[in-house]
Amino acid sequence: MVIFLRPIAGALVTLVVYPVLFLISLGIQYARSVLPPGIDQPLKLRFYHATFISVFLWGSVLEKLRLYKFLNVLRLVTNGLPPFRDPSLLIQNEKFGDVAVKIYQPKKASTTKRKGLLYFHGGAGTYGSVDSYERILRYICKEADAVVVAVKYGLGPENPFPNQYVECEKAAIHFMKHAEDFNVDASRIAIAGDSCGANFVARICQLLVSRDDLPKVHAQVLIYPGLQGMDFYLPSYQQNSRVPIMWRETVIYFCCLYLNKTTSLINDVLESCHVPAAIRQKYRKWVHADLIPDKFKVRGYKPQDPALYKFKPEVYEEMKDILEETFSPLFASDDVVHKLPQTFLLTCEFDVLRDDGLLYKKRLEDNGVPVTWVHAENAIHGVAILFGYGIFSFPSAKRIVRETTRFIKNL
Repeated sequence: MVIFLRPIAGALVTLVVYPVLFLISLGIQYARSVLPPGIDQPLKLRFYHATFISVFLWGSVLEKLRLYKFLNVLRLVTNGLPPFRDPSLLIQNEKFGDVAVKIYQPKKASTTKRKGLLYFHGGAGTYGSVDSYERILRYICKEADAVVVAVKYGLGPENPFPNQYVECEKAAIHFMKHAEDFNVDASRIAIAGDSCGANFVARICQLLVSRDDLPKVHAQVLIYPGLQGMDFYLPSYQQNSRVPIMWRETVIYFCCLYLNKTTSLINDVLESCHVPAAIRQKYRKWVHADLIPDKFKVRGYKPQDPALYKFKPEVYEEMKDILEETFSPLFASDDVVHKLPQTFLLTCEFDVLRDDGLLYKKRLEDNGVPVTWVHAENAIHGVAILFGYGIFSFPSAKRIVRETTRFIKNL
């Protein structure tokens, strides 16, 4: 009876409370957000950000009423709308061992083996799904004439970190070993992802470079990646701290959810209280504002006084996972980085994670890895997920997906 009544109660709460929450969220958005000149379609962005904030509030209300968990509400909303059936594609749900995947293949026969693409979706490791990326994955499959395998890795915190990396690595190994089964050339398999999915890509490619029993990854595709958990005062974190949809503190909030840590640590992590002096000194050569080109510092950047850092051992013990190479692949050694495959790397100007991408670009290039870099000057983090929604999308989303697909097509 309780299970039967829960959806009804949830629907009633939504009808009565959600409109009020949306108006409150709109007020919060206008009061606290900053939209710099040049950002893509600012009014539409304000609406989407208000919607995002209202989902947070709505999910919190439903969780307090013990009707639904907050993350389940967020996952439901961000799954998007299913597109119409595409008769030109064969789309199948499969299992690579114990890892669920969704495979997209052009139905049109090919006289040669196709290229393959493994895709890890974004969503901070806690939300998002293959369904959220359906339009992007179909587009890449058709336009790049590729077999696309999207990995349905388990979300945290229910699926504990670092299981996501393990599942993605298992899927990559299976696909490489069984490429023939999908009429794929094993020497032309690329691995792609966005946001946290790009983080998974970077780390999985690092783990695979020394495997002699597998074909080499042909390319890695990193779309606005988050790659380090040490410095949250980089220029992009300062400049875009209040730019929708991902504020500076939102990054740490989702890190805490993902790692199943208390969100009371957010401010301490933002202030780098979790970083011992030895670790800061060790990785300064790879993660520091001095390594960011000056043209990216002109918009409101202020260097931080090192004397302001206050290390707290208890915060380090709780959050030390984010300083390991698994979470922060930017910390991988040069003898690993120089073996990495050709790379497509996309950054967005109005994204707190922009400088993670710029720092990795420098590391790759310093180690002789060919990099195709695209910088979306008017875009925000996560905008690509709205690709294919017509007037509800953004021009920058179309550009990001098309530039990414062009690179994959030319592999």
